Amino acid sequence: MTVVAQSSESAPNRPEQREPRPQRRVPVWQWLALRPETAAALGAAAVFVFFSVVTGQFLSPLGVSTWLDDASSIGIMAVAVALLMIGGEFDLSAGVMTASTALVTALLAVNAGWNVWPALGVSLVFALGVGALNGWLVIRTGLPSFIVTLGTFLALQGVNLGVTRWITGTVQVSGISSAHGYTSAGAVFASTTSIGDTQLKASTVWWIVLTVIAALVLTHTRFGNWIFAVGGSNASARAVGVPAARTKILLFMTTTFAGWVVGAGNILRFDSVQASQGIGLEFQYIVAAVVGGCLLTGGSGSVVGAAIGALTFGMAQQGIVFARWNSDWFELFLGILLLSAVLVNTAFSKRAERARR
Repeated sequence: MTVVAQSSESAPNRPEQREPRPQRRVPVWQWLALRPETAAALGAAAVFVFFSVVTGQFLSPLGVSTWLDDASSIGIMAVAVALLMIGGEFDLSAGVMTASTALVTALLAVNAGWNVWPALGVSLVFALGVGALNGWLVIRTGLPSFIVTLGTFLALQGVNLGVTRWITGTVQVSGISSAHGYTSAGAVFASTTSIGDTQLKASTVWWIVLTVIAALVLTHTRFGNWIFAVGGSNASARAVGVPAARTKILLFMTTTFAGWVVGAGNILRFDSVQASQGIGLEFQYIVAAVVGGCLLTGGSGSVVGAAIGALTFGMAQQGIVFARWNSDWFELFLGILLLSAVLVNTAFSKRAERARR
């Protein structure tokens, strides 16, 4: 099987008529080698085979449910973070945003006596507002998004702890299961679906649906072209009419929306939320996106690859537990995975650039 590609040879210069460029056929293996998610898929396959051999629990219905559940909470955020990274930006407040939105929902539903659905609506508006503010500050000030979102991370962390302790006297909010609207909201964000002996959590369904939507937007819409354009060169994108500022602001809002989805699922499923929850997870989201083929410089990547990267995390995290190894080894795994992904992505990027010439 082959894939048709345009030849890099220039057409003859004939003012009266230009002949179409000849097409050359690229072998499928070579085409796959240039795809940003290929390395992530190979890595995921290796982890899957390894833990399938090491421990019998890994492929049991409970085992599959567990590592899919772990992967989904990372995957929902990793897909949004991948879009933002392809657009050339970072969001270090992504992890703490999952706690912030859950706290807003819980405080309104538990302490103020609201119905869960209006509480979720307010927390969604809050999340989108923070995302819009992050994007606006990055565009307006010209500061690196690393600095802007680090400030947001610290501010949200302080607000989470201060406001929660001020209202409840503790750093935890619980009891949302007794609020009105909990049953219907839980069905959307925290239900369980049985497929044979395997149980899929609602977060897994959200992960799959959001990955498909993001992949279609990125590869089949004008907005997806804008994302690649602003990530490759913001100035060049503006020069050809791409609304760079609006695109980046929407990308930051997409990240905080994903944080709202994860936060809603957490509070409705576990019935409680800690003010310090989510801190440090932003690095796992970024690593998953990098494993999926996103370059740290922007302009390249794959949301499908980011989802596969999250799947690798989930399998490794639970595989280590099933194998009864010390969980500290997971941090070593993350470090090796990040370094390997950066090296592989850089090599793939150079190879793809040579192939286009």
